[in-house]
Parts: sequence; C-alpha cells; structure tokens
Amino acid sequence: MLRLVSIVTAALAAAAPAFPQPRQNGPSGQLDGNITLFTILAAANASGYDADLNSPTNSPVRKIVRDYIAGMKLQSLPPIQRLLRDHRPADPNAELGQYISFALFSKGPPEFKPVRPDIGWPPDAGGLFELPPLLAAFYEEAKIAELWEKLQSNYESAIAQYTEPVSRAVLEVNSYLRNPTSGYLGSRFNVYVDLLGAPNQVQTRNYIDDSYVVVTPAAELPLQDIRHAYLHYLADPLGIKFSEDLKKKSALGDYALGSPLISDMYKKDFVRLATECFIKAVESRIARKPALVDQALREGFVLTPAFAELLVGYEQQEQAMRLYFPDMVAMIDLKREEQRLDHVEFVSKPAERTIQVTSVVTPAEPVLSGAAKTLAEAEKAYTDRDLERAKATYLRVLKESDQNPVHAKAYYGLARIAVLQRDPETGDRFFRKVLELDPDASTKAWSLLYLGRLADSQKDREEAQEFYRQALAVPGAPDSVREAAEKGLQEAFTNKQ
Repeated sequence: MLRLVSIVTAALAAAAPAFPQPRQNGPSGQLDGNITLFTILAAANASGYDADLNSPTNSPVRKIVRDYIAGMKLQSLPPIQRLLRDHRPADPNAELGQYISFALFSKGPPEFKPVRPDIGWPPDAGGLFELPPLLAAFYEEAKIAELWEKLQSNYESAIAQYTEPVSRAVLEVNSYLRNPTSGYLGSRFNVYVDLLGAPNQVQTRNYIDDSYVVVTPAAELPLQDIRHAYLHYLADPLGIKFSEDLKKKSALGDYALGSPLISDMYKKDFVRLATECFIKAVESRIARKPALVDQALREGFVLTPAFAELLVGYEQQEQAMRLYFPDMVAMIDLKREEQRLDHVEFVSKPAERTIQVTSVVTPAEPVLSGAAKTLAEAEKAYTDRDLERAKATYLRVLKESDQNPVHAKAYYGLARIAVLQRDPETGDRFFRKVLELDPDASTKAWSLLYLGRLADSQKDREEAQEFYRQALAVPGAPDSVREAAEKGLQEAFTNKQ
C-alpha cells in the first residue's frame, strides 16, 4: 500500500501559470506517489518516451512497467502512441513536463478529466486534450490499478529516502521564517516521487495556493530544489501581499536587464524578481554561505545583497517574517543599492552543481537491519504473492521487536494475507489488533478502510460507514484511502469495485 508521508514534523505542528486545483482536506505537506502520473508515464514509456533510458540512476520500476506493457496486446495503446508521437516536444524535459502538467491537472482515474473543464488544460499540456478517454481505456485494459498496487513497496522505499531529509529542510525553513503552520490556511505543499520518468528531474507547479514538486530517481536527493520550492510556497504570497511596497523599489529592477542569464519573466515582473532575490538571500543565511549572495547578484538577482544584509537585523528581533517583511522592504536604500549595482559585472554562465553518478545501479532501498529488514522481506514476499513465506516472515517480526508500531505493521501484513486467503474473520481480528498498537497514519487508515470493506461484505452497512468515517478522520491518511473511504460512504463495497 502506498504510504503518503506528512512532511510536517511533530515540531512543526506546534514559472508556470497558475491553474486551480480542487481543494482537499489533509496535511499541508505531503510526500506521496501519484497514480495519474504513473498511468500516463506507463503509457508514455510504451509510446516512445525513452529519455535517459540507459542511465544507471533509473528506478528498476521503469523497466518492470515497460516489460509489463510490452508483454500485453493492448487495443487501447496504439491511439495513445499516435497522440503522444504527434505532440512530442524535441526537449525530453519538456516532454516529461507536459505529462506532469496533465497529471496534476487531471481528476485521475477512472476518467482522467481535467479538474476545471471550463478553462482546459495547462498550456504545455494543451496538445493532450484528447488523451482522457484514451488513457481511461488504457487504465482499464492494462489493469493499471493492480500494477500500481503491486509496486507500492518500491514507492514506499523511494519515499522513505526523502522523509527525514525533506522534513528537516521544511523544519529549517519554518524555523528561520518563524512560520508556525508550514503554510497558509487551505494551501498545501506536495512532493510527488515518480519512478517512471527520466532520472535527476525536478519539476515544480503552482495551482492557486497549492505547490507541487515532482522528483524522479536521483543520484543525489535534490533537497536544495525541494527547499527552494518550499521557500517559494511561503514567500510568493508575501511578495503578492506586499507588492505595492516592493514596486516602490522597482527602479532597481532596471539593473537586472543587463544580465544574460535571468529569464524575461524576472525582467518584466519586478515583484517576481524581488521575491526570488529574497529567497536566495534566505538560502544563503540558512546555509551560512555568504558566497551565494555574490553568486546570485552576478547572475542578475540584484536585490539579493540588500535582502541578505537586512536579514541580519531580522534575525536579531522576534517578529515572524510574515510581519517583518514590509518593514524590511521599506529599509532597502535605493541610493545605496544603486551605488552597489553601478559596478556589478554579470556572469554569462550559472554556477555548476556537481552530481556524482556512479557506473553501477545503487540499491533503491535504504540499508535496513533487525526487525525493519525482516519487515521489508515480508512486504517483498507479500508483493510477490508468496503468502506462506510472507506470513512466516511477518510472524518473525513479532519476535524480533517489542515496538508497538512495528507490531502494527506485522499484524497489518498478516491481516491482508488472511483476506487474500479468504479468511475474513482472522483478517478482521488482525486489522482490529493493528488499531491497538499505535500504528502510523497510513497503516491505521488502510486498516480502517479494510475493516469497512469487511463490514460491507457482511452486509453490516452501519458499521462499515463508521469505519470509513474513521479512516477519513486519520490525519495524514493517503489520498487513495480518502478516495476509497468517500466512495465507501456513498455505496457499499463489493469485490467487483
């Protein structure tokens, strides 16, 4: 089962156009997979999307999915192949970008329609407007839902690599900006881990107040890029709110016109330029690397030195950045900055970031030991449907650890096996046992969902609906659980669903 991980830790609990995304309840920060992106990239990989196919950094999941689709004779695939071929950008990054834009603006399976049919698709995905019914047919014929389910352990392993470092980066930013909630009311910051795209890709999207980062397999985790996107998530609303204050300093934007590096969007939009400069200044302070300020200045982000110097004063007072920001903008001295910028020499190339890529494929899973390793072995056996080996291994976990959350995972595995072996009574008993053992959010939510479905199978509709409501109430429950629980409230679950 795919685990959606909240990237708002316990401590925190104390240049695309904007398109609307449907509001969803849930935590303001998430690490997750995305079945819509998985579906379209499964189709794309079977339709000529071969970018960096031989890179050792690819996830093995990419080959698994390509081989799976290649082994099927799908009537739904040729129309998709023609459509994607006819709308394939020359740049592989742009090709991946259009699939990401489509996925994030789609309602997902089973119909894959846009969330806002009245305004159509994002510009870079506009050529794919005929794709939804074709993708819906592919999703059904290729049994993508079952394939997605079988590969969840791979996604969980990939997500696990990000959980602690991304949580730390979010905490770092929130602590520096003195941000109490990890965002703004009703907005969300989401990181989706994609295993079917070309490796070492980071793409961001902003839809209304929600921000999305999509990362593919990487030789080094792109934590700088994720932190930068999170800073935008927090800083962009400040730039908009105090745009009139920033525009009083817009004369300084003329100096950026001479930079050969920064894009036209910064040269034409001073508020956007100033916000980016503020973000780069914050990054230099968090990283304690003053050299980043001069680097940003020489690339054309001309207000970065001013913000970096004013941040020293911010650090010495107690207000949160959302309150201090307009005061800081007011303190920018135009004459002083003009004198500074009169002598700046812009560089023609951005600073290079070195990424070490090994010549052999590194393991996708983190190094595990003890009960965690045994649990991973049990999950692998369960995924392979070697149920007797999985059962024996889950039972071994119970002997190797006395930690309740670990026992919860083991009983969750045993419960799923019981259900597959048509022993609903044992499955029901084990799922209830999970709830007594302090399970993590994902395990708890899935157990409640299963209990609801088991109750439905016994025609106990009232109890089933109560379990579905409890699943929806779990903070940090996976989107897939929420969707299934909401459906369960509307109609009784059957094995045909």
